Amino acid sequence: MRLADKINALRLKNGQSLQEVATAVGVSKAHIWQIEKHRAENPSMDLVTKLADHFKVTVTWLVSEDIEAEDADPALARMFRQARDLDPQDVALLDDMLQSLLKRRKSLDGPSP
Repeated sequence: MRLADKINALRLKNGQSLQEVATAVGVSKAHIWQIEKHRAENPSMDLVTKLADHFKVTVTWLVSEDIEAEDADPALARMFRQARDLDPQDVALLDDMLQSLLKRRKSLDGPSP
């Protein structure tokens, strides 16, 4: 589960509105909405820490991805396990390829509204 999904799930579990979370951590309601909708990339560590404190979870839990979680994609889990056997240069190449694919996808999708 990604950061955005975790924040959304925690907010709903706690019965809180976007505004309540935003007020608690000192940002705008729109910013929390953008994070939950995967439209805000790389929120500051300060904000992530405030969100973790607000929801009473660890920063590590909030930002880490569990490749073995029940909602994890089995194909991605398999690729992740296989990537562990690569040497550092191949891991760097794989990362470059992934970043290129993500940039390509973003340019095909167009700008966010």
